[in-house]
This record gives sequence, structure tokens and C-alpha cells, in this order.
Amino acid sequence: MEKKFENVCQFKIVLEESKSMIWRRVLVPETYTFWDLHVTIQDAMGWENYHMHEFETVNHSTKEIITIKTPEWEQLIADFLDMDNPLAHYIYDFGDSWGHIIKLENIVPVEKDVNYPICINGKGACPPEDCGGVWGYEELLEIIKNPDHEEYEEMLEWVGENFDPEYFDPKNVVFSDPTDHMNDLLNFDENY
Repeated sequence: MEKKFENVCQFKIVLEESKSMIWRRVLVPETYTFWDLHVTIQDAMGWENYHMHEFETVNHSTKEIITIKTPEWEQLIADFLDMDNPLAHYIYDFGDSWGHIIKLENIVPVEKDVNYPICINGKGACPPEDCGGVWGYEELLEIIKNPDHEEYEEMLEWVGENFDPEYFDPKNVVFSDPTDHMNDLLNFDENY
């Protein structure tokens, strides 16, 4: 059963260390957990949810950096992030180390007839999974710009001939139900 909420949190999610600016702005219910936020980030950025992840933020009371990981579905965003403590760090895929800065920009009332979460803005295509992190992605972009490169055909086939690293349209973002991914998480934890 969906929890009722009166406000939504506006977050800006920025991929760290990329030469090309890649970011998303999303609105999510104030009742979201960190698991819900993880699924939202995966969908908004274009990741495939194949890898482990975690969040880091500052604990309000101790002012120490804390890590939020499984069982993150028990941790409400509102218990950690607010306008006085608006930042979190999200890392996806510990091998490729896709770091993201998450900033709570605003808390606003729900708009009638809007289905949340929603992506309202952004820039840049999501790098493909397993391309070697930011450095591997930058190398991939250099390769697909150079038809004379020995790996050009292979890389172009991998990312698709129409891949445009600058393209992003928030209307194309489709959000999945975070509970649909819960079994994947539970099975993933059992195997690791």
C-alpha cells in the first residue's frame, strides 16, 4: 500500500568527475526510503541496477559521516536529509566506482495530478554499464569519435550507432516500482 504524503523532495543528482556534465533533477515523495531513492536514481540516470551501491551522509546528532546500506529500505530519507543537511554521496558499482553527489534542493507541496517520482530536468546521457568508470567512459567517447581507432567498430556496436553522449530528455525517464526490485536485492545479498 502506498504511503500518503503531502510534500516532495527535489534532488539534484550529479555524476562526479566526468568531463561532460551528467546530472538529473527529480522529485520524490517525502516518505521515500534510501532504497526508494536508489531505485529512482537508477531509473533517472539510466543505470541497470546490476551492481552493489551505498549512500553516505552526515548524522544529524553526531555530525559523523555514516554509511547507509542494506537494509536501506528501513531508513527514511527525511531522517537524514533536510534543508540544513542537504547532501549525500551515492556510489554505484564498487568496481567502476560511479560516484554521485545528491543534493536536496527544496521541499515543496505535492502538485495535483502528478505521479511521483518524476524527473524534471537533466543533462547528458548515462554512461554504459561496465565501461570502466568515469575514466573508461572518457576513453570510450574518444574511441567512438575516431573512425580510425582499432576499437572503433567494437565500441560503436556496444553503445549503439545512435549513441549521443549529450542527449537526455527527462520525458523518456520511466520509473519502476521500488518494491519490484526488492526480490532482486534479497537474492543478491544471499549470493554475496
